[in-house]
Order: sequence, then C-alpha cells, then structure tokens
Amino acid sequence: MRPNVRRIAVAVAGFTAFLNLYAPQTVLPLFAEQFGASPGDVSLTVTAPTLAIAIIAPFTGAVADVLGRKRVISIAMFALVVPTVMAALAPGLSALVFWRFVQGLVLPPIFAVVVAYIGEEWPRHEAVSVTGIYTSATSFGGFFGRFITGLVADATHWRVAFLVLATLTFALALLVTLTLPMEHHFVRSTDLRVAFAHMGRHWRNRRLVATYAIGFGVLFTFVATFTYVTFLLAAPPFGLSPTFLGLIFVVYLGGSVIAPLTGAGVARFGRRPLVMRAIAVWICGLLLTLVPWLPAILIGLTISAASGLLCQAVSTGFVAVSADQGRSSAVGLYVTCYYVGGSVGGVLPGLIWNAAHWPGCIGMVVVVLLLMALLVWRFWADPPWGEPAG
Repeated sequence: MRPNVRRIAVAVAGFTAFLNLYAPQTVLPLFAEQFGASPGDVSLTVTAPTLAIAIIAPFTGAVADVLGRKRVISIAMFALVVPTVMAALAPGLSALVFWRFVQGLVLPPIFAVVVAYIGEEWPRHEAVSVTGIYTSATSFGGFFGRFITGLVADATHWRVAFLVLATLTFALALLVTLTLPMEHHFVRSTDLRVAFAHMGRHWRNRRLVATYAIGFGVLFTFVATFTYVTFLLAAPPFGLSPTFLGLIFVVYLGGSVIAPLTGAGVARFGRRPLVMRAIAVWICGLLLTLVPWLPAILIGLTISAASGLLCQAVSTGFVAVSADQGRSSAVGLYVTCYYVGGSVGGVLPGLIWNAAHWPGCIGMVVVVLLLMALLVWRFWADPPWGEPAG
C-alpha cells in the first residue's frame, strides 16, 4: 500500500505545479480587455514564469542537494499559494506579470526535485515507470489548469479563477506533505559549494549534456507546434474561434495515457530504440498536420503530443539515473535547458512564418527532431541496470 501512496504523492506534486504554470492561456483575451493591453503584452503572463523557471532551476537543484527532497517539495508547494493569491489581487498588468514570475521561481523546487526523488527512491527498473506516471500527471495538471481557469472565469471572473487555483494548490500541498514519505536514499551534500560543484561535473558528463539538448528540443518542438498551429487554424479555410482553439489542448491527454507505459516500453525495447521510434512517429504526426483537412491536423497534433510526452518522460528519468551524485542539480539543469528550448521555440519559428508559414515551421521542427534522434543514437546506449550511466 505504501508504494502506491508514494506514487500518488509524486503524481499530485507534478499535477499541482503544472496546474498553475499554463493556467492563464485561456483568459489572455480577458486580460487584454481589462487592462487595455495588446496580445503581446498580456502574453508576458505566460512567458514570465517560464523565464523564471529557466533562471532558477539549476540553483534549486543545488539547494535541494543540501536541504533534502521532501522538505523542499513541501515548502515550495505551500509557497506557491502566495503568488497565486497575489496574482488574483493584482491591480494592473505589470503587477500580474510580476506575481506570475514569482510563481515560476517556486515551481522548479517542486517538479525538478520530485524527479530527483523518483530517481533515488525507486530501483532503476521501476523509476522509468514512476517517471511516466509523474509525466502523465503533469499533463493532466496543464490541461485542467487551463480548463478550470476558463470555466470559472466564464462563470464569474478570472480573479476568482486564480483564487480557486490557490485554494486547490493549498489542499494538494497539504496532501503531499502528509503522504509523501521522507527520502531514504538521499545523500546530503555537505554545503552549497559541493552542490554547485556537482553542476560543473554534470556539464562534463557527455550523456547528460546530450540529454539536456534533447530536452531543449522537446519543448522547442512543443511550443513551436502548438503556438503557430493556432495561426493556421484561425485563418481560412478553417476559421476556428478562440474557444475551439483552446480545446486543441485536449490532445495533451493522449500523452497522459501513453506516458505511464514508458516503463514497459523501456523494458521491452530499451531507452534508445524506444525514443528513436517515438521521434519517428512524432515526425509522422507533424507531417500529417500539413494535410489541409481539420481531422487530419487534429490527429497529427494528438500523435505529436503523445510522442513528445513519451520522449519527455524517458529523458527526464534518464537524467535522474545518469547522475551518480547531485541528482537534483542534474535535473535542474535539464529543466533550464528544457524551458530555454521553449522560449526559443516561441520566437524562432516566427522568423520564417511570413515567408513559409506553417510548412516552414514544420520543416524547422522536423530538423530539430532529427538532430535529437542523432543525439539519442550517439549517447543513449543502455547500460546494465546495476551500472551507473554517467
């Protein structure tokens, strides 16, 4: 019974973090109307926390290597309530962006440290499947954060929606604090200098560096795809409304079904063959979105989401088992590279949109996926379970 409770606790932690991260996406038009701001200005409420995550993630890992896993996770989850409430009370757009940035600062101590906890507290052959469950929970959290915010905002006000998220976050933080066992296999760093020294060591681990680059590519492709497909679907011949465009994030739930199966997939095929196949399927899904038929595009997006979340689950778990010391800082560096990839993926495809539109964006992300496949093939040879992967 206890192992099941532990799995539920790490899943709830991941759900909570992503419940808040992307929540404002469904109410950006309301922000623009209330604050009299442009779409570019209100989009800062989404980019601010991702920027904060990229900045703080590696330092979070170093601190967690000193303070311990559960302590950092619990404190961060309760701390997340404060900026969520303050965002609901923000008098203007600048204040709202600021509190969203603060939210981003306390998110890596949740999801980056949870991944390190998984890598240490479960045997290697089980850690992959638990990471898959965790990744599935983050996907559900991302979807329901958007859904709850939009639903409550339509019924009352977006400020009330943020207060609902704050209340839910507090309840889930309490649940995790009461049910997540203290770590048993954690080896505490003696001081922060040792923890930061681990970060330098991670950059000398070729397998970890390659995995960081793969993480960069995963979110680059996700953001590039799901940002610019909205321009495709809003234009003729589709002409979809903003409400329907918001519903395309339902395709993420396909990945929530696939991610928990990663453990069985790795056991059957091995990490490298599994991810190589997932990338091939991912490319096929993206190419399917070039067909000028809405059902084909939606199927292609669903395939892309499932393939990407599978790659993310395997990559994240691989970081946790590849670092023989300083696992939190190793995962923190991965998270930084991951979110830097998302930031670049939101900007770079826009440079070719005017010239090549959606086919140009697809061409760009396919090149990125092919580079990811090369890195997987070169650096992801599967070691025996009992040997370190570094």
